[in-house]
Amino acid sequence: MEERYKINDPQVLKVVAHPLRVRLLGLLRSDGPATASELGRKVGESSGSTSYHLRELFKYGFIEEDPDRRDGRERRWRARHRYTSWDSSELSGTDEGREAVRIMRMRQVETLARIVEDYDERRWSPEWVRAAGLSDDFVELPPAGLMEFGERVEELVRELAARHAGDPDARQVHIWLGGFPRTRDDEEEQDR
Repeated sequence: MEERYKINDPQVLKVVAHPLRVRLLGLLRSDGPATASELGRKVGESSGSTSYHLRELFKYGFIEEDPDRRDGRERRWRARHRYTSWDSSELSGTDEGREAVRIMRMRQVETLARIVEDYDERRWSPEWVRAAGLSDDFVELPPAGLMEFGERVEELVRELAARHAGDPDARQVHIWLGGFPRTRDDEEEQDR
């Protein structure tokens, strides 16, 4: 599996920002190869619907057929990349790009909400209850500082994953990173 799919075209970002497509791609990344029928059962959709959306993901290079695991009648699909990225400033150079980035951010928030709901519906060990959760903070940073924060967190995540590989208590963990400048009532429109 390749590391990253870097999107430079707002149309391609819109393709993956479809609510069902983003879920299907996420499942293929987290759970591994699957057929349209298997994915349909997981997301509560028909295999016809999931097949259509999987073909769209395939057409734009997000997924591929899994040559190692063939199913007699149905294609098995797998993700081609570990994650998707895009340069928001690059894509936001057009109205279409700004809209694509906005839609994708909303999909990310929807996914986060679904993950939190799934977490809350189950009972977890005290260790997981203590470790899991969300937090926020307010700090003053310039854009370069926020970029550095994201890069350093990414490095830390890779380091921790490598260090704890094979630990019997390890599970897949959703890690979210976000940072947005806070607007103040007294700021002028030009600063936004």
